Amino acid sequence: MKIAKPLKNLIESFEKLPGIGPKTAQRLSFYLLHVPQEELDSFSEALANLKRHTVLCSICKNVSEVDPCPVCKDQSRDKSQILIVEQPLDILAFEKTGKYKGVYHVLHGSINPLENIGPDELYIEDLISRVKSPRVKEVIIATNPTMEGEATSMYLVKRIKNLKSSNGKGLIISRLGVGIPTGASLEFADESTLIESFEGRKAL
Repeated sequence: MKIAKPLKNLIESFEKLPGIGPKTAQRLSFYLLHVPQEELDSFSEALANLKRHTVLCSICKNVSEVDPCPVCKDQSRDKSQILIVEQPLDILAFEKTGKYKGVYHVLHGSINPLENIGPDELYIEDLISRVKSPRVKEVIIATNPTMEGEATSMYLVKRIKNLKSSNGKGLIISRLGVGIPTGASLEFADESTLIESFEGRKAL
C-alpha cells in the first residue's frame, strides 16, 4: 500500500528522533491523524517556537528563555560550587531535590569516540574558563555512571587538576557517590537517590 505523502513525511521525521524506530514512528503518525486540528496546530506551534524562544545560557549552557538563566542570575545561589552535568534534564532532576544550592554547568553530552564526540564537541572549555575564577571552591562531577560518562569524568579530572596545579588554587574536585547504578541516567533517578549520591560525593 502506498502511504500518503504527508503521512510518509511525518513518519520519516519521527524516525530521525532518538529512540524512535519505524514501527513507533508509524504508530505516532497514524495517532496524530485522529487528533483534532486545533491540537495539531498547537503542537506544531510548540515545535516551531522551540528554538525561536529558547537560548543557551552564556554562563552555564543550560536551556533557558533568558540569558543568563534564572539559576545563574539568582544571587542566593552559591557561586563557589559548580555541579557538572551532561544534559539540561539532569539539572531538573537536581532542582527537584531542593538540596543543591550551587550553580551548574551543562556539557551537552559526553565523550564518545564511537559517535565522533570528543572534548571539542562539548562545552568543556567554557567550564575551564569558569573554574579559573578564584570564586570557585568546588567542582562536582555528575556525569552519568556509563562508560562515556566515566571517560568524560576522567578527562575533566585531568584537565581541572592540571589547572589546579598550575595556579596553586585550593580547589576541591569531587564525584557523585554511591546510589546511582552503573549504566543509569541521572534524569531518571529518584530524588532520594540523587540526594544520597550528592551527599556521598567523594573527593578526587
